[in-house]
Formats: sequence, C-alpha cells, structure tokens
Amino acid sequence: MPPFEELIWFAAALAGAGLVAGVLAGLFGIGGGAILVPVFYQAFGLLGVDEAVRMHLAVGTSLAIIVPTSLRSFLSHKARGAVDMDLLKSWIVPIPLGVMGASLIAASVSSAGLRAIFAVIAVLVGVRMLFNRIGWRLGADLPPNPWRAGVGVVIGLLSALMGIGGGVLNNTFMTVFSRPVHQAVATSAGVGVLISIPGLVGYVWAGWGSDGLPPFSTGYVNWVAVALIIPITLAVAPLGVRLAHALDKRQLEIGFGVFLLLVAARFFYSLT
Repeated sequence: MPPFEELIWFAAALAGAGLVAGVLAGLFGIGGGAILVPVFYQAFGLLGVDEAVRMHLAVGTSLAIIVPTSLRSFLSHKARGAVDMDLLKSWIVPIPLGVMGASLIAASVSSAGLRAIFAVIAVLVGVRMLFNRIGWRLGADLPPNPWRAGVGVVIGLLSALMGIGGGVLNNTFMTVFSRPVHQAVATSAGVGVLISIPGLVGYVWAGWGSDGLPPFSTGYVNWVAVALIIPITLAVAPLGVRLAHALDKRQLEIGFGVFLLLVAARFFYSLT
C-alpha cells in the first residue's frame, strides 16, 4: 500500500484531471480522454499497478468516465438544437463496430504496443490541432455511404484504442466537409456516447481475469478512479458547453495540440 501522502497526490491528480476533462468535453466535444489517459497512466504507476496492464487500465477507465460525461454534454448541445442527428443515426452501427475492433486489439496487444498506438495518434491529432485552418475543405457536404460508414468505423477504432471520445477526429471530418464548427463540436458529444458505451463493455471483456489489476477493477476498468472523477466531470461539462458557444477556440486548440505532442513524447520515451 502506498504512503498516505502519495494517495493524497493520487486523488488530487485525478480531481484536477476530472476538472480539465469535463470542461474539454463540452468545449471540444472530445470527452477529455486525451487528458485522462496520461494522468491515469502516471497515477496507476504511483500506486504500483503492474506495467503490463497499466496502459490498458488507463484507456479502459477513461472510456468508462466518458460515458456519463458525453451523455451530459450531448444532451446540453441537443437542447440547443446544434446536433446533427442524421449523422449520428447513420453511425449507430459503424462506430461501435470500430470500437469492437479496438477491444480485440486491446485484448492481444502489449502495454508497450498500446502506448505506441496512443503516441502515434496523439501526434496526428496534436498536429491537426496546431495547424487546423477553418478554410480547409474537401467538399461541400458530408460524403454518402459507404464512405461515411467507413469513416465511422475508423473513428470508433482509433478513439477506443486511445481512450478518447472521438471528438477531435469527428470535428476534423465534419469541418473539412463544410459543416459549421459548433455543429461539429455538438455532434461529437454524441459520437462520444457511441464510442464510450461499447468501449466500456469491450475493455471489461478484454481485461477479464487479467493478472496485476488493482482492487475494485472489472477487466481494464478501475471503479475507484471512475467514482472519483465522474462527479467532477459531470459538474463542469455544462461550463465547457457554454464556453464552446461563446469563445474563439483557436488559442485553446493550439494549447491542446502542444499538450498532446508532449504526452506523445512522454510515451515514446517510455518505449526506449
């Protein structure tokens, strides 16, 4: 059992991550997982969690927390009439299919492999956040099926491997096809729901019976961390929604992009 002081720092780190994740969930429609996963990885290490399962546990626990956060954010955006419900309905099957694929990969890949996947996706997303331009366009409207369904599968797969709500990927997809950024952010909250619920189930299945898991874990989900953070994220997610409809988010995007690149560097370093 770690010393009491370390447990206090553990709880404080999780609480801080919850505050940031909740605001980001509403602000970017991203679910906050990109913040939570690296914090969980460090915090679980502080508690002595086996390296072989630490990254898997961080990703699975992040997805569990995104469930209520995304629901709260989605309902807040939907009440404003900003969500593209037709797009969400078209992704009810493709996104969970991608998540299922991620669960199968998580069940077989090593901790180092999962960290490498997270780092690569974090670099791509971070670069996108840094160099995003509103004027980038690939078309006047969203592509039809089967292309649209294929995009849904990819968003579900990559997001569930990274423990995020898919907002950054969906925001990019919608805005390069001429959809307003606020509609993209609002719809991304719904995408987070489609990712996090099957992701929670998938990571519980993938880690069922694994050795080295800390107490109060079901598969790759630790319920102590979930219980600590969910109330905080639920409380502050509506604040992020209000900010999303009031702020020019360019500087925040740049800051978030830098953060992702630093996290990617940290994980790449851990692989050496």
